[in-house]
Amino acid sequence: MDRYADKSFLRLLECYVLEAIGELSSQQRQVLERMQPKLARTYQTTGTWAEIVARQMKFPDSLPAKIAEIWKKNVAIAAAQQLAIEPETFAREFVDKNFHPTRS
Repeated sequence: MDRYADKSFLRLLECYVLEAIGELSSQQRQVLERMQPKLARTYQTTGTWAEIVARQMKFPDSLPAKIAEIWKKNVAIAAAQQLAIEPETFAREFVDKNFHPTRS
C-alpha cells in the first residue's frame, strides 16, 4: 500500500518537517521549488512551497523552530541510548502524530 495514494499533501507535510530540521535534500528542495507555481494555482495563493503548506495548515510562524527543537531533543535522547534517528522516519512519525491532513 502506498502511503501517499490519494494523500499528496501528506508528503508536502513531511517535507515541511524535513525543511524545519535542516534535513531536506537539495534534490527534494529543487523538486518542491519547481512545484511552487502548481501549488500556488491549486491552493489559490502565493509564496514558497513551505509558505503555501503553512498557510493551508494554518501553522504559526514559530512552528519550524519548535519542530527543530523537538528534533534536537529526540536526537540527543537517541544518542544517549546509542541509537540514531533517521530524518525521514522522524518526519513521517511527526506528521502522523501531530498533523491530520485533510487535503489530498
